[in-house]
Amino acid sequence: MVTVDDELWDEFHRVVNMTSRELGDWLRTRDAGEEVEPMPDQAGTPTGREVLSILGKRRTDLTGEDVHVMGRVVERVHERRRDDLEPTAGQAAWRHRLMSLGHDPLKPAD
Repeated sequence: MVTVDDELWDEFHRVVNMTSRELGDWLRTRDAGEEVEPMPDQAGTPTGREVLSILGKRRTDLTGEDVHVMGRVVERVHERRRDDLEPTAGQAAWRHRLMSLGHDPLKPAD
């Protein structure tokens, strides 16, 4: 069993402010094209799929790779956002990149 420290667990769930349903819908929508649509489990970026998988797990079921992904996602969101994570408008491409990590910059913090 892999241990996830409380700080990483809490921060991951703070920065990933989309539900698993919202993220799954976004990843499928983002990849849907006029002529081809990937299988639901293959839609979106690899990191987006990993975040979706983590959201579906209990803390005790996480792997070492999951913990690594969690740290990377927290780092990426903080690189692109202020620490307060207040709702912020920006360019669509910027928002879409963040949403592919499970973070919607326009969603109010809980």
